[in-house]
Amino acid sequence: MNFPQELKYTKDHEWVKIDGDVATIGITEFAQSELGDIVYVEVETVGETIEAGEVFGTVEAVKTVSDLFMPLTGEVLEFNDELEGSPELVNESPYESGWMVKVKITGDLPEDLLSADEYTELVGKD
Repeated sequence: MNFPQELKYTKDHEWVKIDGDVATIGITEFAQSELGDIVYVEVETVGETIEAGEVFGTVEAVKTVSDLFMPLTGEVLEFNDELEGSPELVNESPYESGWMVKVKITGDLPEDLLSADEYTELVGKD
């Protein structure tokens, strides 16, 4: 499985790419493989400030619905509109075209964000 070194990860299987004070967030390759075929992504929190650990949306697969947890405190700036018509992008390209939201970081980065190596150890995949 692919866990890019430049990203940070959560124990809830979200990834974070930090660029200045903006973070791009999605779910990991491991998460999408566990969920199966993704059929819908719902994020209705654009414009809201979400605390780290709070739910910012949901992802629906053929057999289940899973909450999306905010890995850091910030204001949701943008939802990836491409996912409305093509939710399968999360399966096909979880770190590129399958990103979910962009967030303006408003708090300190949580200390429990994981490196790629720590996340690999967590999920037991290499």
